[in-house]
Amino acid sequence: CFEWLDAEPSVRAIILAGKGKHFCAGIDLAMLAATPGTEGMEPSRRAEAFRINVLKLQDNLSAIEKCRKPVLAAIHNTCIGGALDMVTCADMRYASADAWFSIREIDLGMTADVGTLQRLPKLVPYAIAAELAYTGRNVHAAEAREMGLINQVFDDRDALLAGVRALAAQIASKAPLAVRGTKAMLQYTRDHTVSESLDYMATWNASMLSEQDLKEGLMAQMEKRAANFED
Repeated sequence: CFEWLDAEPSVRAIILAGKGKHFCAGIDLAMLAATPGTEGMEPSRRAEAFRINVLKLQDNLSAIEKCRKPVLAAIHNTCIGGALDMVTCADMRYASADAWFSIREIDLGMTADVGTLQRLPKLVPYAIAAELAYTGRNVHAAEAREMGLINQVFDDRDALLAGVRALAAQIASKAPLAVRGTKAMLQYTRDHTVSESLDYMATWNASMLSEQDLKEGLMAQMEKRAANFED
């Protein structure tokens, strides 16, 4: 899905939302019982099969982060376990007032293994991430907003979706190449030093800065009108 969204030129921003009663109740617990097709397998080979399966699950969620288009997660009600792994891959997270979060894997006797422990400490203070990972306690929307996990809290799901759609539309009105470059730079800077990031930034704009988009943006500013950027 996100590979298609990444490749489709007409897509400029993406909203990740749940359609049912919950945003997402996490991973299928039945899947944790055993890796399919490994019954009776020699222990080391069974361990290798398990590892390959986990890497595939990681790649599924990493596709959200790797997508060049900004991803806005709109979270209502339940967001636990694998769901938290998923939303940490998004660029921004918004929630309804009834939303709550939990790193539930610790209560199942396992270490969360598809992204929360790697991404959450880069979104909130390390000690906060550690507390949530060790305890598995519930975090409600207001607290999640206070710790920096959530950008904004809306009164209910309808207000959440309307607000996130408005934000996505605002992003979609910008120059697509500039937006994609901004996402690339933000992610690169997150994982590299300031010096390395500045160097990469210069290289990026030397090759990716669009003269056409820059001209349109400048003219729109001068003429006090909305810019019209091509996909």
